[in-house]
Amino acid sequence: MAAAAPELRAEMDAVLLRLFGDLEELEAKRGTLNARVEEGWLSLSKARYAMGAKAVGRLQFASRMEPLLRVSTCEAPGEARKFWAVKAGAQAPEDVGPRDAALRRRKGLPRTPEPEAASTPQDPLNWFGILVPHSLRQAQASFRDGLQLAADIASLQARVDRGRSQLRELQEKLRQLEPGAA
Repeated sequence: MAAAAPELRAEMDAVLLRLFGDLEELEAKRGTLNARVEEGWLSLSKARYAMGAKAVGRLQFASRMEPLLRVSTCEAPGEARKFWAVKAGAQAPEDVGPRDAALRRRKGLPRTPEPEAASTPQDPLNWFGILVPHSLRQAQASFRDGLQLAADIASLQARVDRGRSQLRELQEKLRQLEPGAA
């Protein structure tokens, strides 16, 4: 048992170093996210000033909005949950494949019309006209980048939480091996 304690301490050190690295990266990404969101709001206010306060508002939104980006997630056994932003029109790997199990005729016109695939969502900037100010495009890009950063932050936070729980488990094991230690 005495030989297990140094190995356990080395594993705790590795987990702690990884945890500190993740915390440092998390803090940096949070600062970047705050700057991006602030940039987005600033660009949006510039667009409202350029187009008029009533030209950029809730009345110009479509009655049924479709997102351009979605947040996806996966969790592998023994790992922290991962988040990432994907384009709304992109298909998930399980959705790719034949629409039906029957064979299709390749030559000539199909006898029955196939259902149309879901179209990709329309760019929301088109709701405000064809020639929108550059600041409105900047605001859209800032918020899009912010969504990606938010997904990265959520992944990092999950890794930090997993690292903390691993550290607690290792401390408990060390306490059991060496009752006066830890």
